[in-house]
Amino acid sequence: MNCEKLQKSLRSERFVKILDQSQKFEKNAIVYAKEINQNVFLLFVIVDSLKSNKIYASIASYNNIESIGKEDPLQVMFHLDINSKEDFHYLEKYVNVLV
Repeated sequence: MNCEKLQKSLRSERFVKILDQSQKFEKNAIVYAKEINQNVFLLFVIVDSLKSNKIYASIASYNNIESIGKEDPLQVMFHLDINSKEDFHYLEKYVNVLV
């Protein structure tokens, strides 16, 4: 998957890039978050390295956006490893029902 294209798309959809200061995510992970309900966030985590290229999405509850990457989530409601374009379609369908 084209991680650069995904990142550009997320930024255009008003996702915020999160700095992982306490290593709550995998090493070298790039995290984007968007609040979809009060203190409930849709997260995209992109690990783009020479050894692997992993993307996953989560819907999780945090105290606020500033706590993402600093604290563990209060609750994880959904998690999906994205391995193909079809996984994006599944996520889109699920999020549309949720929101």
